[in-house]
Order: sequence, then C-alpha cells, then structure tokens
Amino acid sequence: MFLADKVVPLAYDPGIKPNDAGLPGLEVLKQVVGSINLFGIIAVVGALAVSAGVWAWGHHSGGHQAEANGKKGVLVSAGAALLLGAANGVVAFFSTLGTQVH
Repeated sequence: MFLADKVVPLAYDPGIKPNDAGLPGLEVLKQVVGSINLFGIIAVVGALAVSAGVWAWGHHSGGHQAEANGKKGVLVSAGAALLLGAANGVVAFFSTLGTQVH
C-alpha cells in the first residue's frame, strides 16, 4: 500500500457550506454585531480626540512623554478605525481565500 493511498482518506470533504437561512435570529445577530461595530467606531473617535489633545498639550507644555503617548494614541486610534471600517472586507477576503484551499 502506497503512502498516497493512506493519505487520501484524510482529505475527506464534509461538504459543509455557510447557510444564511440555517438558524433563527441571524438577522438579529447581524444587527447586534453591526451595533457593536458602530460603538467601536464611536469609541475610536473619542480616543482619537483625546489622543490628539494629549499630543497637543504635551507638545506645548514641553512634556515629551505626554507628546509621545498622544502620538501613539493617534496611531492606534487610526489603526483601530481602519480595522473597524474594513472588518467586512477583511473577513470576506479571508473567507473567500479559505474556500480555495483544497
């Protein structure tokens, strides 16, 4: 018996595909996740405003540590906004990429 004959049964495809009509409450779950995403975006706007204020305060008061922390906060807030805004696209991209694995 060859090695390939032993490995072929391990590559069994169970045939499971995403089903958007499979469970009740899917629309409610989508609304909840969308609301969580919105709260995250609103929190990022607040964090960005506070970080920009700390950055400006640190710059004008000579507080180099506060200025550095404000810069970091602005960059982290911008990154979080990018990820929250692109969440659907990132998940769709990797989900589509995952369907191509055989």
